[in-house]
Amino acid sequence: MIVVLKPEATAEVATELLDRIAKLGLRPLHLPGTERIVLGALGDERVLATLDLAQHPMVESVKPILAPYKLVGRELHPHDTIIDLGHGVIVGGGRFTVVAGPCAIESRESLTKSADIVKKHGAVALRGGAYKPRTSPYTFQGLGQEGLELIEEVGGQRGMPTVTEVLDTIDVDAVERHASVLQIGARNMQNFRLLSAVGRTKKPVLLKRGLAAKIEDLLLAAEYILAEGNPNVILCERGIRTFETATRNTLDLAAVPYLKEKSHLPVFVDPSHGTGIRSLVPPMALAALACGADGVLIEVHHDPKSAWSDGAQSLDEKGFEKTMHDLRKVAAALGRVM
Repeated sequence: MIVVLKPEATAEVATELLDRIAKLGLRPLHLPGTERIVLGALGDERVLATLDLAQHPMVESVKPILAPYKLVGRELHPHDTIIDLGHGVIVGGGRFTVVAGPCAIESRESLTKSADIVKKHGAVALRGGAYKPRTSPYTFQGLGQEGLELIEEVGGQRGMPTVTEVLDTIDVDAVERHASVLQIGARNMQNFRLLSAVGRTKKPVLLKRGLAAKIEDLLLAAEYILAEGNPNVILCERGIRTFETATRNTLDLAAVPYLKEKSHLPVFVDPSHGTGIRSLVPPMALAALACGADGVLIEVHHDPKSAWSDGAQSLDEKGFEKTMHDLRKVAAALGRVM
């Protein structure tokens, strides 16, 4: 619930009410505004009903939070969240952020070549998978710890924050040590123990929409992370499975403005996994920018034909250079900063 105090309410009154909320085992929130002090109470709705704060002489109004996602929604947090990825890279606030790199970290030489390409043409953060969740157990599963050390080294040398996926709770500490951003992949979007574990870290989290997840499912998955104390979550639309087989997934770009309307969290789009087809990645990246996304996640490989993972959807240097050129033109037309 949202509790709005009267203009004459003092800080002592707010503290008293926050204590009452906490003593019932609820989560108290203090949201001081310019004209009013606003408090929040999160938890079991049956316990919330016993508070009866509307009768307090210093309470102006009590409103229920209607959305099932309390911390992620705009009712408690009307202003857009801005996230610092490190190395001077900021997500949100009208900026359009390009994160690019290979699907999988294959070797120091391969990662270095791909990182040089994305850095040269304007990407501000480096992506690469150290742990790879693959449909077949017989395909490349990633370099693990070695991959984490490589992306930290290569990204650090180029002054780029890094994004890599964490697959299991036992790997959270290691990924947190080496990466700037912890990615939760589509297959793990509702791995609630993993969501809670990354919520207890201090690193930004890139949360991808599940293969068959509704938008509300994605928002509630983000709620798990925020509920553990980590407010730095980036939502990512990466396509969902439908009856259509022409593309790898169906990229739901309508989700972007809808998420922006319902949540204060930044929203990215992954056109590489969303389409699975190299030629479709650039137009879908442009469409993501046009429909209001805060950034894109693009797979780029120095030699896609030899890539160990997802070469068919990876851009080469020429393709990435042209995509960045076109993104800058559209961003300029829309008044967006890249």
